[in-house]
Amino acid sequence: MKRNCYAHFFSLIIALLLGTAQQAAGQRTQIRGFVDVVSYYQNGKLNFGLGEQDLFITSEITQRLSFLGETVFKYSFDSPTSFNISVERIILKYNYAGNHSVLIGKHHTPINYWNDTYHHGRVFFPTVERPLLFAQGFIPLHTTGVSLQGQNLGRLRFGYDAMLGNGLGSGDIEDNNPFKSLTLAAHVKPTNGLRIGASYYHDVISKGSTIHNHYGGTSTVAPGRISQDILTGSIVYNDSVFHKKFEVLAESSMAMNRSDSLGTQRAIASYAYAGLRVTDKIIPYVRVDDIQYGSKEVYFMDNNTRSYVGGVRYEISYLAVVKLEYQHTKSHMNNISDNIIFQIAVGF
Repeated sequence: MKRNCYAHFFSLIIALLLGTAQQAAGQRTQIRGFVDVVSYYQNGKLNFGLGEQDLFITSEITQRLSFLGETVFKYSFDSPTSFNISVERIILKYNYAGNHSVLIGKHHTPINYWNDTYHHGRVFFPTVERPLLFAQGFIPLHTTGVSLQGQNLGRLRFGYDAMLGNGLGSGDIEDNNPFKSLTLAAHVKPTNGLRIGASYYHDVISKGSTIHNHYGGTSTVAPGRISQDILTGSIVYNDSVFHKKFEVLAESSMAMNRSDSLGTQRAIASYAYAGLRVTDKIIPYVRVDDIQYGSKEVYFMDNNTRSYVGGVRYEISYLAVVKLEYQHTKSHMNNISDNIIFQIAVGF
């Protein structure tokens, strides 16, 4: 009798240990990091600086449920000796059928290709910095909410995103007004290296709401009810036949802001990038940015801007890139600026 009890006890212990081992093997967590350092010459002065340090965590909790977290550490412009911590993304993803998933949390709004593809690891950026429409708060960078997503569907490798979340007059934990933002995005990949996409964004900001996603990252209070619609189109081409010899990326967004007093005002922000891989590691490139606002803009700060960028990228490896870039920017508010930047970006 005692022998049977001992055998049952040891069988139970072995079963618990095997179950724990299977759970540990089933959950795979990866922690990656990205950082960049820069040196730039501007206004007759040579400067050295640190970019963002990005902590990127992914975990496969089960075969269908996964987690993604991204936290950025960056130095504060207000106090050069201190730094800020920003939680950029926290996403739970559940794959409910095939290539279809539901996601909940804080997302990068899938409103255009760059915002949905190049996050905060600058080692993957084709240029040193993001296009100007990000710096001027033209598009809503983040949305906290729920979305449905599909990828690589059918012969055209169709993909879609449908998101409902807190809008422009909101924070990460609550919405400051009763209106929800809506994002609809779709793309196709008809051939290798080619991606064509379009998106639609809609939100309503109630009077008195604090708008966080504004020019230069500042906040302001909406003087009245503002309705915003943004249409975006994008095309991406990487010539994979010749080992990705040619790189082309172009996007344009048209924002329509409506208020009761001034009607509808339109603003257009566009950029176009082109790169040529002359060797396996060296890619010279150019990029042109242009942002034009309406004369009676009700949401954006009226700062028409055009920028020309030219540079060369040297890919030491997949996770180590050096870039040398010249930037020429002419804006309505800041006149003309010229900048030469040297950047080293790595992943670890």
